[in-house]
Amino acid sequence: MALPPDRAIYLASRSPRRRELLSDIGVKFHLLLFRERPGADAEVSEAVLPGETPREYVMRVARAKAEAGWQRLLQRRLPLAPVLAADTTVTLDGRILGKPADRAEAAAMLAALSGRHHEVLTAVALVHDTRLESALSASEVVFRALADAEIADYVASGESDDKAGAYAIQGRAARFVSEIRGSHSGIVGLPLYETAQLLERMTPARDRRHG
Repeated sequence: MALPPDRAIYLASRSPRRRELLSDIGVKFHLLLFRERPGADAEVSEAVLPGETPREYVMRVARAKAEAGWQRLLQRRLPLAPVLAADTTVTLDGRILGKPADRAEAAAMLAALSGRHHEVLTAVALVHDTRLESALSASEVVFRALADAEIADYVASGESDDKAGAYAIQGRAARFVSEIRGSHSGIVGLPLYETAQLLERMTPARDRRHG
């Protein structure tokens, strides 16, 4: 059994930003959210493996999220359709800046990014049956110099919570950015060009139509 045309794919992500971006390009989707159970292991470990580069890391995690989503789809006996997942990380001098553990770490991350350029990597993966395809978007972001008070105010706003690199370019942190080179949607969390290319290769054209 397959999804009806108005639900062309599943999105394995809790991110409202990714939902909005998919809707922006007219892709119909159904949310495939993992139900967290007390004492259960995480669906996908986001720990960095020894010797893993930032690009290897983000690609591995995105692919693992897509595969976990596909397995969950089968376990729930849901109608079959491709499962889309993505992962975003910020890297500075080869070091991964993931989601801050607390606001003190968020402030430290922003201080490290102040007045410097860094890279935002977003990997997107699409799985259907035995087929798994993925793509990587790499963008460069330049921050102007940030005052300690600006960092403190931003962290206090809560926007840095649960954000890779401790900021959201689509929010208040936009005023920190002096330049970007690459994909704005990729920096937000879902590179639309790469996503569209994956969908073109894996889903029938009639299932991608909006409305």
